[in-house]
Amino acid sequence: MNIAANATDLAQLHSGGTMGSLIVNAVARFGDRPALGDGNVRWSYREFGDAMGRFITVFRSLGLKKGNALSILSGNRAESWAAICAAMVMGMRYTPLHPMAAEDDHAFIIEDAEVDALIVDADKFGPRGLAIKSRVGGLKHLLSFGVLSGAHDLLPDLSTAGTTPLVDEGGAADLAFIAYTGGTTGRSKGVMLPHRVLMTMTLQMFSDWDWPPQDIRYLAATPISHAAGVTLFPVMMRGGYARLVQGFEAETYCRVVAEEKMNTTLLVPTLIYALIDAVDLRKRYDMSSLQTIIYGAAPMSPDRLREGMAIFGKVFVQLYGQTEAPQVITSMRKIDHDDSKPGRLGSCGRASLFVDVKLFDSEMREVGVGEPGEICVRGPLVMDGYWKRPEANAETLRGGWLHTGDVAIRDEEGYFYIVDRTKDMIISGGFNIYPREVEDALMSHPAVASAAVIGIPDDKWGEAVKAFVVLKTGAQGDVKELQTHVKDKRGAPWSPKTIDFVETIAVTGLGKIDRKALRAPYWEGRKRGVA
Repeated sequence: MNIAANATDLAQLHSGGTMGSLIVNAVARFGDRPALGDGNVRWSYREFGDAMGRFITVFRSLGLKKGNALSILSGNRAESWAAICAAMVMGMRYTPLHPMAAEDDHAFIIEDAEVDALIVDADKFGPRGLAIKSRVGGLKHLLSFGVLSGAHDLLPDLSTAGTTPLVDEGGAADLAFIAYTGGTTGRSKGVMLPHRVLMTMTLQMFSDWDWPPQDIRYLAATPISHAAGVTLFPVMMRGGYARLVQGFEAETYCRVVAEEKMNTTLLVPTLIYALIDAVDLRKRYDMSSLQTIIYGAAPMSPDRLREGMAIFGKVFVQLYGQTEAPQVITSMRKIDHDDSKPGRLGSCGRASLFVDVKLFDSEMREVGVGEPGEICVRGPLVMDGYWKRPEANAETLRGGWLHTGDVAIRDEEGYFYIVDRTKDMIISGGFNIYPREVEDALMSHPAVASAAVIGIPDDKWGEAVKAFVVLKTGAQGDVKELQTHVKDKRGAPWSPKTIDFVETIAVTGLGKIDRKALRAPYWEGRKRGVA
């Protein structure tokens, strides 16, 4: 007898395996172990479960239920993570908002994602929440952590509400997140991530990354609305403790590591550079407890990575993913950070277990070893598509593969080396130049702390290579010396025609170099590209 004869039978047969079930099981399994702290509260898994149960009680009293949509605009606080997890258990979908994004971006996302309820931290984002409410007519509930005129303060309700038992209401195929792309190349798009994607991501992170062998003590200093947040899921699977801090400030970060013996963290490269350069802080605070430093979101200079390895040891784990296939398209484990292999520190690792990764040319022909091609991905990690964007789906998912827009080469051992974004390629005098090639060459100079490279209009070459350089403390800048250094490393076409020495380099809210902002003054009124 065919017990799976129709879609209803199959849905029942394949039920479970949701983010809600992961959360409920973590609470049940780890009870009195420490789960979450933010400097104001410290919860065991049992207390964290009680907090989620109170959120569910309050959400239901407001009429929220499975299929509704929630967003949160807050710093890293325990209540935010409890609300997100409660929504997952209820079968609601969650849309992250980056705390550093602009009002226009927030309002667009809330409206486009058809968000029903927005929670804001009254102290930090009260005015922003009120502005969004006035702009987005479809937003049913403006809720707040703290008193905010015009919003419903959740904190008194949570203090008196009874706790609802945690029963997972989600389905494996239901949307868990609609997460928006960074928007550095235009208006951001909503990425539909069902529970299947997030469970695949979590299991891959859980199984393939080098976590500390004993208790995990994970420090989240970047926004839990994004990568630092989803990394909490495998921490919960292992019964680990997560300490949230309100943004990255070098001294606070070092102090928390030292005082609370944190052993795991996730940082973007620019923040790792800040730790490398914080010599005085590292003398004052013992950071030897750090056993795993996960990095990603942007390429890391191999030379700066060597500096980090010399300071912290062989503790680095790299992730490569994107919103459309989060976190683990490839991973580079601690053992892969092998400086004895030429160029290996420039790799983003090997393909993860649960995805197929190939490099294709513009005709979707697979390229050979050592040849550049676009990274294309398929498997259970890949999104369901873009929310209300059929034309974007047709382009990005053509041929049955997710087209990432990233160009890479693969070596004979299966390690991938990202060259750059296809849209960021500079065409100068007929040469195809990828900014990362120039940035890595610049950052191999002992005076350079960080660098960013763009193409700008040039009557002779079509585009000219322009660099922005941040010098290390006490270093002196010499344009000709750096130009010669890049020429010797890469060749004359890669040597920047101009170099600006700057205090900081513009980055997006996700820590990536904001090339769009850097290019804007030079391409205003002109179409970028070379005919």
